[in-house]
Amino acid sequence: MALTGCGTEETSARGPQSKPADTAEVRSSAAFTAMLDEVAQSCPPSAPPQTPPTGPAQTLPPGSVEISPDVEPVAPTAGPEVELNARDWCASALHEERIAQALWDLVDPTPTKVRTILKDLGYSDERIHDLKQSGATTRFFLDLRDKGGRLCLEGSAAGKNTIVDKCVAPATGPFTPGERKQ
Repeated sequence: MALTGCGTEETSARGPQSKPADTAEVRSSAAFTAMLDEVAQSCPPSAPPQTPPTGPAQTLPPGSVEISPDVEPVAPTAGPEVELNARDWCASALHEERIAQALWDLVDPTPTKVRTILKDLGYSDERIHDLKQSGATTRFFLDLRDKGGRLCLEGSAAGKNTIVDKCVAPATGPFTPGERKQ
């Protein structure tokens, strides 16, 4: 009786040997997701953005005053306020603050220095986009989409004039800074 086999060569009890790059990428992705969860731990769970109610208008209670249709609505109707879920909306402020604080003391914000600070904060290379220097300012984008969210950040590192603001990325597909909404 003879045994023959075909298939993948096993190198350990765990299965086929993986490529080191694949392992590093999985580890980096897991660390990135853990950092996002840690930053947003005080935020509400993910849920789709709430849409304004539709349907017939409710009757006003006696004694109330009707507001003219010329008055701007209080609730936002476009932009990140409407398109980001509650978790991303909350997390955006936390990311904005931690990044801005880390970049405020940077005297010469070159793309290399900005990338290093962002990576030290836990933002992975593949999520940092369009680092470009213009004069004494370095602009960048961060793709923070996770768990179905659409959060991205747009920043300009310029010492004490550093600004980091939320933006909205497409729900799926590659991150393209030109497609974001503010």
